[in-house]
Amino acid sequence: MRDQPSYLPPPEDVLEIGAPEQFAALAHPLRQRLLFALGQRPATIRGLAAQLDAKKGNVAHHLKVLREAGLVRIAETRQVRGGTEQYYQRTARHMVVAEPQAAGTAAMLAAVAQELDRSPAETLLTLRHLHLSPTKARELGEALAQLVDEADEDAEDRPVHGVLVALYQQARPTSTTSSG
Repeated sequence: MRDQPSYLPPPEDVLEIGAPEQFAALAHPLRQRLLFALGQRPATIRGLAAQLDAKKGNVAHHLKVLREAGLVRIAETRQVRGGTEQYYQRTARHMVVAEPQAAGTAAMLAAVAQELDRSPAETLLTLRHLHLSPTKARELGEALAQLVDEADEDAEDRPVHGVLVALYQQARPTSTTSSG
């Protein structure tokens, strides 16, 4: 990106999402798009607004929410043409949900659903239930994470694709009575 400074401190490797304000911050589609955009490299409000075709005021507001939730930070401030330009950066390269809660998960999934609706390309959405041993479930989770990590081409001229990976054990019914 043309407005990127020469040096910025690197983000942490992994941030565990768990606080209510983090789930609330992730509930808005523009905030998720901002996090995706900042996953490539730090950027200014002006640069993000142009990249996401959004108003600078909206971008500034949503960056403030993300910053207050600890998901982005100001990495550098520079003086330009009599003003101050701030470069925003994600606080971590990878963000994982530590202990998903129903309200936060629903908000995040609603934001993903809006992204799916906006997608100009055909999307893939599959829900399957698999019978797996704990060992096989762990292996599958590790393989999925590795597959997603290795798929990124990290090229600016390529379209950005969202990937949502969830592996969970289905809850067993709590009732012991069977209908017959």
